[in-house]
Amino acid sequence: MILINLLPHREEKRKRRKAQFFTAVGASFVLGLLITAVGYLLLQQLTAAQASRNQFLQNEINQLDAQIKDIANLREEIESLRARQRAVEDLQTDRNTPVHLLSELARFTPDGVYLSSIKQSGRSVTVAGVAATNERVSEFLRNVSRSDWLEKPDLVEIRLANVATNSRDLRRLFDFSLRLTIKTPSSEAGEAADAPARPASGIRKS
Repeated sequence: MILINLLPHREEKRKRRKAQFFTAVGASFVLGLLITAVGYLLLQQLTAAQASRNQFLQNEINQLDAQIKDIANLREEIESLRARQRAVEDLQTDRNTPVHLLSELARFTPDGVYLSSIKQSGRSVTVAGVAATNERVSEFLRNVSRSDWLEKPDLVEIRLANVATNSRDLRRLFDFSLRLTIKTPSSEAGEAADAPARPASGIRKS
């Protein structure tokens, strides 16, 4: 028996292809939405994770800033304490300077040299006196150069002077003046300078 399809088969095929097309378009659209949603959610998750890391880093930076500020304040306090310590040490040194100065001059003034005046201005000291000979003055300069408290001995002036020893005799002496600089000695030298010095006759401060 032969079956003859009298229906418009081309129209039926066209409808099926059209339905398949719309189905494929719909499936693609749904798949695209799913991919977009997954990508959006993933992006949101990554953004949230990065924001969390940024917040963590910001908190750590804030803590470091606070620590740096504390360190800066601590350094300022240390510098202030050091400045106070230096001020106290300077006051202590200045208070003991006249004692050390007289002690050193007593130690290093040779025989035949008589000091008549000692004047101090800051770290500079001017010493004036009389000496029996020029060699005594040179010896005085050499002795002072070995001092732990005095340095840079500089002869300012030396001149011949006739001094009357009695009503008739005149003795030839040398008036001199020299300039010294007071220095801060080391701890060992300071301890040695604090020891009692050998008294020397002929030193007179006016």
